[in-house]
Amino acid sequence: MSDEPRDADGGRVGREAPVSRPPSADDSTPQAPPPRVRVTAPRNSHAATSDRRPAARTRGPGTDTGPTDIQSVYVRSLIRSQLRLALICAGGFVLATIVFVGVVVLAPALDDAFVAGVPVSWLLLGFGVYPLAISVAALYVRAASRNEARYRSLAEDA
Repeated sequence: MSDEPRDADGGRVGREAPVSRPPSADDSTPQAPPPRVRVTAPRNSHAATSDRRPAARTRGPGTDTGPTDIQSVYVRSLIRSQLRLALICAGGFVLATIVFVGVVVLAPALDDAFVAGVPVSWLLLGFGVYPLAISVAALYVRAASRNEARYRSLAEDA
């Protein structure tokens, strides 16, 4: 027996564990590589194989138009009117901005006038476009609220 220190299990303390070496070309027993593992994203198969199907619509000649069909007509009408309003407001804003910039470009005297060291044309572009945008937005909100109020009154009557 040697005087080397031992741990509770009887193993040597203070010595490194033997290191296993990888198989080399001169080994007679080749080692099989570990199996390959494919990592994929989880599948949402429950969404693809849902048993729920949309209810069949029974619209056509000779069928009654139910309340859901009338409401869908009202909703589509509201969406169209809101889209029309948005396009008109956006077009008006773009047109007004182009006119505003055109006036600044066509009036070169505005570049020669200064207020607090800043050209007046810059001040007009910087502080003139924002009130225009806010006023167009306020008009849009007011008209959109009016459209929605009309829709609500029609939907309540149906």
